[in-house]
Amino acid sequence: MTAFKLPLSVLVVIHTPALEVLLIRRADHAEFWQSVTGSVDAADADLRHTAAREVQEETGLAVQPAELVDWGISNVYEIYPAWRHRYAPGVTHNTEHVYSLCVPEVVSVRLSPREHTAWKWLDWRAAADLCFSPSNAEAILLLPKFGQGNLS
Repeated sequence: MTAFKLPLSVLVVIHTPALEVLLIRRADHAEFWQSVTGSVDAADADLRHTAAREVQEETGLAVQPAELVDWGISNVYEIYPAWRHRYAPGVTHNTEHVYSLCVPEVVSVRLSPREHTAWKWLDWRAAADLCFSPSNAEAILLLPKFGQGNLS
């Protein structure tokens, strides 16, 4: 039996107090830069735990779920056709819940080479411009409102 992905995911914007944002480049689409993302493992999975797990898997940063800030924002978007085969037949939309993680300073990360091939820290505006996903770009543009940094 094939285990399909659930159409419920998290987006985690990792940033510094100065609003430098970490972006990672997808292994399966070299032109796609993004924040940490990932789907829940089970229908009853806790989203904050999913977010902490994805941060660990995709960046090597060990965080506790309580360190993540839940923005109370969810985005419903159409799943890109190239990735629909990962979901049950007929599933065309995903609901993404937005979180952030403020780290004290720019840090090196350890990528999962199966998922990502490069990383970089950018000013929040430049990071939003580089994101391929509109919902990811919009979340980064909201960082001054929802993040724990400031624009000094």
